[in-house]
Amino acid sequence: MKQSESLAKLSANRRSFLKKGVMGAGAAAMAAGLLPGSLVASARGEDDGVPITKGDIAILRFLQALEQVEADLWIQYSELGGTQDNEVSGVNGGNPIYMAALTILDGDMPQYIHDNTDDEISHAAFLKNYLESKGASAVSLEPFRHLPTSKATGANQNFLGDGGRLTNLTQLTIDTSFWTRYRSITNPDFDPAAKFIQATGNFDGSNTNSLNGGRFTAIPRSDDDTHGSDPSNPPASISPRLQAIAFAAGFHFAFIEQGGTSLYPTLAQKVSNLEVLRILLSIGPSETMHFQTWQDKAGNANQGNPPLTVTDPVNNSTVTFRDLHVAQAETSPESLNGDTLQANLIMPEPTHFLDPEFGPVAIIRPTSTQNGGAVASVMSFAQDGLFLDPKTGKNTGIVPLLLRLAEEADEARRQL
Repeated sequence: MKQSESLAKLSANRRSFLKKGVMGAGAAAMAAGLLPGSLVASARGEDDGVPITKGDIAILRFLQALEQVEADLWIQYSELGGTQDNEVSGVNGGNPIYMAALTILDGDMPQYIHDNTDDEISHAAFLKNYLESKGASAVSLEPFRHLPTSKATGANQNFLGDGGRLTNLTQLTIDTSFWTRYRSITNPDFDPAAKFIQATGNFDGSNTNSLNGGRFTAIPRSDDDTHGSDPSNPPASISPRLQAIAFAAGFHFAFIEQGGTSLYPTLAQKVSNLEVLRILLSIGPSETMHFQTWQDKAGNANQGNPPLTVTDPVNNSTVTFRDLHVAQAETSPESLNGDTLQANLIMPEPTHFLDPEFGPVAIIRPTSTQNGGAVASVMSFAQDGLFLDPKTGKNTGIVPLLLRLAEEADEARRQL
């Protein structure tokens, strides 16, 4: 809770700081990436006569930075649990026991992880190349790549020369309320007071034994986490501890991708140039495809079994996974049928949008700047524990940088 408050305060302070026009050396360096004048180089291809604006560049720079973060975390997942080839980073043989644990969710999990990784790498690379083609500088997050690599079999200890990472997948606090939000008749943009229960834990509206109520690892930190398991006959051959790690990963995959699902349409509303709009409308749906895939797979956690409760001995946090194929939740206000936890409801239930007189409609949500914008995305990633340095227990310096980029993106306005 203290961390959430400090992040919110940091964001508010920076927003005030920027609006007053006072920029320190770090912010000035970021601004140097924007070309002089109110407008910069025009787009090629389809052209509606609206040049690329500074706001467009700010949006692209933020997305390019965030896609680097996503690529970093997915590369770690792929090294350990993805199909092993030299197309992405999985060239060390992977971790066969972790892979077997993931196949409890679906037999094709290694291929899906590999392909999601490939997609995020391509997003970051494309946005970098596009920005530079327009004379704008891309964002480099290399100074923040110093978080430790897993010591488990399959992890690349020499990643980019020193093994350092941007993200930490071993101390996650995963908000699984996206699960009930998409199965609900309630839209958080329409009803700001709406509360959505977690898809893990006790289903009583609290965080008790949920992935959002402690810190959990979604990858094996060392071979200690795979000890006592073997890939011969999952799930029977997989220990409860490793099952919990694999299930946490499944929900984390969906958590990460639902962020992009909302972010791209939210920022698209602020874009001025047609080609830049085309970029956001083309990349965004791929994030939605990822989200729906992972939501489907996470729903298979612990299927057909009694509740699985496991305590992480390193983070000292306890989680309970229940069979969501038979789960029921409250019928009001989230759902008229009490099915907001049902595993196979992976398509968005119709909800209120813009005006209740229009009737419910199936949509991506949230898509407001407040709930689904750039700052909201950074805050959710930070609260997820992605940037925690295990040496200090605090976020790395990447958070202030991402917030500065996010504020510039959120402040962009469509120009006609």
